[in-house]
Amino acid sequence: MTNTDSGTAPKVVDFPLRTPGEPFPPPRYEEYRRRPGLVLTHLPAGGRVWLVTRHEEARAVLTDKRISSDPSRAGFPHISDTIGVPRQEQIPGWFVGLDSPEHDRFRKALIPEFTVRRVRTMRPAIERTVDERIDAMLAAGDSADLVTDFALPIPSLVISSLLGVPPVDRAFFESRTRTLVDIRNSTEQQRDTAAKELLRYINRLIGIKQHWPGDDLVSRLLAGGAITPQEMTGVLMLLLIAGHETTANNIALGVVSLLLNPEWIGDERAVEETLRFHSVADLVSLRVAVEDVEIGGQLIRAGEGIIPLAAAANHDPEAFACPHAFDPGRTERHHVAFGYGVHQCLGQNLVRAEMEIAYRRLFERIPKLELAVPVEELPLKHDGVLCGLHALPVRW
Repeated sequence: MTNTDSGTAPKVVDFPLRTPGEPFPPPRYEEYRRRPGLVLTHLPAGGRVWLVTRHEEARAVLTDKRISSDPSRAGFPHISDTIGVPRQEQIPGWFVGLDSPEHDRFRKALIPEFTVRRVRTMRPAIERTVDERIDAMLAAGDSADLVTDFALPIPSLVISSLLGVPPVDRAFFESRTRTLVDIRNSTEQQRDTAAKELLRYINRLIGIKQHWPGDDLVSRLLAGGAITPQEMTGVLMLLLIAGHETTANNIALGVVSLLLNPEWIGDERAVEETLRFHSVADLVSLRVAVEDVEIGGQLIRAGEGIIPLAAAANHDPEAFACPHAFDPGRTERHHVAFGYGVHQCLGQNLVRAEMEIAYRRLFERIPKLELAVPVEELPLKHDGVLCGLHALPVRW
């Protein structure tokens, strides 16, 4: 066991914010995996935290009952005052910041909205949304920015429809979400303002659905009664952010991977490999030990923060053969792109459907699609908690 009280202090590394020009996952993750125990770093807002970079240990952290998701516990790793997991008194209903059994009540109410069967009924509407975006691109000429014109609108329109949000309000919550996940370019004040504006909008939406219910998730949850209207604010804010930003990043990055590896175009397995290969939600799973616990031979004391790095775990050669190769034909399907355990992303069936339909229809309808700039010139996001592209210029 590696014990921090043994007299040999572990080397402290820089917090893993991405830097311009650096590939993702960053090469330093490989070096971290080779170290005994875990890796110690300091949060941008202060306080130390353990980084978990190996696949087996990431899954252990995400399932150990001695490790909590509750941000109100002492030592919980807050990336900053406005980036991370809010406490319930800040945003009631932000259920990913709850442990069982409190967390289970929210998940039980929401799971029926995201089952394979429910998502199957949504597929025709998703296909119409995708085709409408392709129609608009084709009508505009022979080039486009696939982030602005395709990857962002699709999940935004889908989640808007699911929640009963008017499509005309899509730009509003997209812009607020972009501010909330931007670490480098938005200030604490800007992120705080964006969160308050989004919460005010959500509260108005809930009020409307209480008086005029419709065929949407918000109306069904209100009718079910398991989640209070106050708690609904956090639930909906979480679904809005998770429902479009991560999916948009996956769609755009997956298109790039398929253009670079055209032999996989049309193969549905490309969806699962895109999720593993790009691991856009690298810094999302924040945890704290509530008891002393050993992970990977490292003694973690109660009150110490832990962050399993999804991209590092999903590129662990002990879990995935040739992990840096984009290979949809691989047999290993146990990635942690959606997390693991009780907090595993409940919208994963919807994300997979959106990605599969987006890739299939895009390449069927625009078979001559190609990058308009060299791949090394694509503007990778290095300023947020999610990996992705700021723009994806293409032509046909």
